[in-house]
Formats: sequence, structure tokens, C-alpha cells
Amino acid sequence: MPKFMDVHDGFVGVTQAQLEEAHARDVEIQAEEGVSFDHAWLDPESGKVFCLSTGPSKEAVMRIHERAGHPTSQVYELGVEVD
Repeated sequence: MPKFMDVHDGFVGVTQAQLEEAHARDVEIQAEEGVSFDHAWLDPESGKVFCLSTGPSKEAVMRIHERAGHPTSQVYELGVEVD
């Protein structure tokens, strides 16, 4: 299953609890699109959130985020990985 990293803007000053709440909204409906949101990171100073997920397509990831209330068009498939 492909992996994706997406980026959200506009989260300046958001707390860890608020990030957990936003992530939970994704997780609550992720199965409807066959997506799994695995991790989320926040930089509260820049207002950027980064989400790592697996799923069938970039569009599926985008649909879940939109339905959960935090849409983004910045979704990148991670096709090459090194350890």
C-alpha cells in the first residue's frame, strides 16, 4: 500500500491536545476510504502539521482530511524510501 506525507498550514498556536483531536477525527472515518493515518507532527510556531498515512491513493487521503475538517491539497506519495 502506498505511503503519503501531507502538509497542512494554518495551525499556529495549536496545542498537542488539539492536534490529537484533529487526528482522531481522521482516524474515526479513515476506514471508509481504506486509509490509515499513522502519525502526525506539529510545528506550532510555523503552523504546519505533517501527517504520514497509507492508503489506496492521494485522493483518498485528501477526501478523509476534507471530511474531517482540515483539507489540504499538499499530499505527496512517498515512492522511494531508505533506512
